[in-house]
Amino acid sequence: MAAMQIPPETFLIDRKSVLPLQVQLRRQIVLAVHERRLQPGERMPSSRALATHLGVGRITVTQAYGDLVATDYLSARGRSGYFVSDRVEDLADDPDPAPPLARFDWAARLDGRNLAARRKDRPTDWRSYPFPFLYGQTDDRLIDLAAWRECAVRALGRRDFGALSHDQYDGDDPELVDFIIRHLLPRRGIKARPEEVLLTMGAQNALWLICAILLGRGETLAMEEPGYPGLHEILATLRANLVPVPIDQDGLPPEAVPEGVSVVFTSPSHQCPTNRTMPRARREALLGMAAARGFVVIEDDYEFEISFSGATSPALKAMDRSGAVIYIGSFSKSVFPGLRLGYIVADPAFVAEARALRGMMLRHPPGHVQRTMAYFLSLGHYDRQLKRMREAYAERRQVTAAALDRHGLDKGTPGGRGGSSFWLRVPTGLDSDVLARTLKPQGVLIEPGRPFFRGGEAGAAFYRLAYSSIAAQEIDEGIARIARTCRTLAAD
Repeated sequence: MAAMQIPPETFLIDRKSVLPLQVQLRRQIVLAVHERRLQPGERMPSSRALATHLGVGRITVTQAYGDLVATDYLSARGRSGYFVSDRVEDLADDPDPAPPLARFDWAARLDGRNLAARRKDRPTDWRSYPFPFLYGQTDDRLIDLAAWRECAVRALGRRDFGALSHDQYDGDDPELVDFIIRHLLPRRGIKARPEEVLLTMGAQNALWLICAILLGRGETLAMEEPGYPGLHEILATLRANLVPVPIDQDGLPPEAVPEGVSVVFTSPSHQCPTNRTMPRARREALLGMAAARGFVVIEDDYEFEISFSGATSPALKAMDRSGAVIYIGSFSKSVFPGLRLGYIVADPAFVAEARALRGMMLRHPPGHVQRTMAYFLSLGHYDRQLKRMREAYAERRQVTAAALDRHGLDKGTPGGRGGSSFWLRVPTGLDSDVLARTLKPQGVLIEPGRPFFRGGEAGAAFYRLAYSSIAAQEIDEGIARIARTCRTLAAD
């Protein structure tokens, strides 16, 4: 393979600097080598090309190159030119570094936000663990890769190329929106028009848009406790007021929503993280309260597709007569997490505002992804994959429940009708953070409960155990390791 040619534009000269031009060039090359921006074997620009680009004499470049050959940063290869030396790995630090400058005080400028510290531990190398009980990841064997590839290739055809290559400004793919309206939303009992649907980069992006619009002036949001950690992070960023409402066996109790809130967040079909389902009477009570008090209801309808007991309850949005509900749907759990494609269904006035805000951020989700998803839905691949996932998750849920019982661990909320996880309590006296850290070297990943609670400490008694990314035959051994570790920690 031919050596990579480094373009002359990689380098520049400061005409106002007191340093000689040759010294400036030499320093730039040395620094780039030490920072690994120039790799061994890469070909430097010719002295003529670099001199022309910098507007200097060719002798300036050849002298700098010659000095760097003498110090083993570059090597000369006859008529082939100059190359980054293969010996740069053995070189000490730059012997002629530029004088240090005081670092910009980003900690002060960020005003104590510290968003990175708020993010819970999300191991990116989870596939290397034999027992990854992590929510939100998936088993690649359940994904119809061939079908997705077929749809992606079809979306690149001449008929569709305009939808991919043109700047759609703040518009969405009409074919995908049409399929969502005519085929997906009716499964939840929802009737919608195109002006009531906005595509997003997943549910998290949808939540951020909604909260940025509704909670920018000191308004208060009430949400389930425990609840979705990603919303906690958004609210901390916006510095919005949060009132946690403890759930019971039926999810969020409407009567516990305090006066004065402007927004209520709920996940009624599969409460996050407990999987509890809000009964119809309670849904009607919440909608009546929203109409009477004038607050907005954000409905996160995640995992409604993963149900093991027949028809699911209609969405809150389907029962909404006043237009107070903003509905969030996503393809991340039903297709694959890396897709990052979701949608909002709401009153046209709100969707128009959200569309404008989205347009300032990213215009619209990539056109190729949208059109590929439209084909994946319309050609029947989506429904076939859902069927395969439901069957696999139903088996894994049974295997997990049996293993929890066999090894003497908490079995979570009884009567769960779907989803891809269990919400469990650790044995008395144990801390789920300690349990997770102890299990990790044994190849077992679980999610501690603290991020699901506003204060955090209440979550020490809980953890989430998901089975979407682990094969059924691996579940029993993973749970056996959890049980043994619990006994060991309890004995210490």
